[in-house]
Amino acid sequence: MVRKIIKDTFFLSRKSEPATREDLNIGIDLKDTLAANREACVGMAANMIGIRKRVIIINMGVFDIVMFNPVLLKKDTPYETEEGCLSLEGVRRTVRYQNIEVEYYDMNWKKQRQKLSGWTAQICQHELDHLEGILI
Repeated sequence: MVRKIIKDTFFLSRKSEPATREDLNIGIDLKDTLAANREACVGMAANMIGIRKRVIIINMGVFDIVMFNPVLLKKDTPYETEEGCLSLEGVRRTVRYQNIEVEYYDMNWKKQRQKLSGWTAQICQHELDHLEGILI
């Protein structure tokens, strides 16, 4: 289901709660909502669609990947950049890392570990910040 994008900074600034197997439908809603906003968005966190659960989706170029309870394990090579967000107006400066490693559960609730670099690493870090209530 395509959901409305939340712009309430009070809601967005609250930490998200762990997801469970019963939350798999959130991944489907994130897929649908990202697809509907494809021209302006490359990733989303569940709080952006009004659900305070630790679920994100990121565009990996040719496909999207949903991550439940993602955890950043490693990061290296910091750099400064500017980012925008569907939930916020304008762009803001932030520090990201060129290379990261993240662990998460996939849509089949199997634990995965993924190394990301460049643009996909930046997208993932932005969405991970959303889960912590960090607004760029």
